[in-house]
Amino acid sequence: MDTIASLFSFITYPVSWVIVQFHTLYGAIFGDNTGWAWGLSIVSLVVLIRICLIPLFVKQIKSTRNMQVLQPKMKAIQERYKSDKQRQSEEMMKLYKETGTNPLSSCLPILAQSPFFFALYHVLSAIASGKTIGVIDQPLLDSARQAHIFGAPLAAKFMDSEATVTALGASLTDVRVVTAVMIVMMSASQFFTQRQLMTKNVDLTVKTPYMQQQKMLMYVFPLIFAGMGINFPVGVLVYWLTTNVWTMGQQMYVINQNPTPGSKAQNQYLERLLKSVAAHGEVRGRTRRNTIKRIVAKGPDRNDIERKFVTGLAKLGLAAQEDGTVTKSDTALAEAEGGSAQKRQQPKRQTKAKRQSGATQAGSAQPGAAKETHSTESEAKTSLQKQDAPQDDKPKPAGKPASGSSRQAKSGQRRGPQRPKHPSKK
Repeated sequence: MDTIASLFSFITYPVSWVIVQFHTLYGAIFGDNTGWAWGLSIVSLVVLIRICLIPLFVKQIKSTRNMQVLQPKMKAIQERYKSDKQRQSEEMMKLYKETGTNPLSSCLPILAQSPFFFALYHVLSAIASGKTIGVIDQPLLDSARQAHIFGAPLAAKFMDSEATVTALGASLTDVRVVTAVMIVMMSASQFFTQRQLMTKNVDLTVKTPYMQQQKMLMYVFPLIFAGMGINFPVGVLVYWLTTNVWTMGQQMYVINQNPTPGSKAQNQYLERLLKSVAAHGEVRGRTRRNTIKRIVAKGPDRNDIERKFVTGLAKLGLAAQEDGTVTKSDTALAEAEGGSAQKRQQPKRQTKAKRQSGATQAGSAQPGAAKETHSTESEAKTSLQKQDAPQDDKPKPAGKPASGSSRQAKSGQRRGPQRPKHPSKK
């Protein structure tokens, strides 16, 4: 870790300067040597860095939206090459390249703040070692070493020995309790952030490598941070816990105000929007108007959730407009009522068991007809047998062949006695 931190030493001076400026402000309120002054300085550093990263966050949102637009094409590729995973991956990468979409854009904020993280780690490690660094001179170094956050020194670690912790003026029990609680909170906030992204803000009808990656990170990242946290100073844990909480709140805002199309969050958002429109008769807020504008622009390409929202507006007698507003429309209400009436008039399809039971009841309802039909068929069969039987009751004249023998005559021969052949033809 020291080697990695030294690679980002070029940013150590700016980071230490920012911490000192915030410490001057909070020291005047809480005292120079207090944990509140130094702890709030680190928290303020996190807030400042995340504010500077907002443009990257906006870029991340745009890239995520591009991924959502590509969902139908991704689904088509999956269906076409579902038996060839390698070809499927190649076609996915080709699609990303053609559209200029980067599925790893969600990692941009983490990568951008990593230099600040390692620079802060380098500063706190120097404070723990009693070395001046950046703009932190000896008086500031002594003040930082005296600062305690809930009884744990700013530079103490979970794995420090009792002698090291005692030299910083604290007990080993306090340090390990405080650091353990902060590690658990850090890992839990990371897991909750990824979980709400996967369960609420993802279109589950399309499975992509991007979704599989996010699902894997949901379980891997908390374990990584928990393993690394035991070697982090308390100041670094404060930094990382603050940035995780910021990310969690930022993610909740995006899910509530700009959810992914086709996700559970979009269904909840449009239900709230429909209730607001029903209560006020208009669309309030620019963000909501932009949402309706996007739904109208999609036309027949709307998903089921968006069609449900448009139908809900029609039942209220309202129609969505291209500018994101809604207007009263009797036609929309009539179409919605007509569609529901047609749906009610359609008979329900009976199951196979019901159809078989109906046929059995119909057969049992007419036993007499079945019996008459059976007797008629037997009589007809008997009469046919009588007609085909040979009539031996009458005496047959002598010299004449029986009728049965005439039937047995070969084809091409005349019936009755045969004339003798001419001698020349023998």
